[in-house]
Amino acid sequence: MLHFAGGNKYSYNFLQSKLTSDIEFIPIELPGRGARFQESLIRDKKDAVQDLFLQIKDKRNGSPYIIYGHSMGAILGFSVTEMLEKENDRPNYLIVSGNPGPLEHSNSSHRYNLDDETFKKRIAELGGIPNEILENQETFTFFSTIMRADFECVEKDQQYEKNKIIQTPIYAIMGSEESLSSRIGNWKNYTNSSFHYLILEGNHFFIHHHSREIGKLINYCFV
Repeated sequence: MLHFAGGNKYSYNFLQSKLTSDIEFIPIELPGRGARFQESLIRDKKDAVQDLFLQIKDKRNGSPYIIYGHSMGAILGFSVTEMLEKENDRPNYLIVSGNPGPLEHSNSSHRYNLDDETFKKRIAELGGIPNEILENQETFTFFSTIMRADFECVEKDQQYEKNKIIQTPIYAIMGSEESLSSRIGNWKNYTNSSFHYLILEGNHFFIHHHSREIGKLINYCFV
């Protein structure tokens, strides 16, 4: 389980109870948050991909597995999957949500460079950010430091995924209210295997309202 920008290893706790008992729930996180709070934040996509790759490699036990990532986790998960394929250890599926795929954000502005007020407005529009964080300046400053680092990580080098194609099947999910949900089919250009997609009602953080459906999909991908 690869978290979204500003997230951590606890971000998918709402999904754990939706998985069957024979599926091991393994969330991992980037430095600078959660259990890795004392480590420096990563602002480079290549470093983030390498960090996640090494964590997954360390946890592998030979059993079938899938990778699921939302938003930032989706785009990083794509390159992580490519690295794992080079190790002859590809996942059964790559499940991506809240992201229309590589290069689809290439013309978007860099959120990590926005002034504080504009930055706050932009992340509030995404939904899923508790009002307690947005309304408390001290809490917001702490949280926004992590968010800016994560946005820089995924926005700064948007050509990183260019020409990459994986052999792993991709299942993509997006919220109906996401601005680029109509471009979800873009993901099929990045796999030589099967591709499926699903649009669920909601904004960028639709995942919190569809835990049953997402859990069912994860369970299905192990069949």
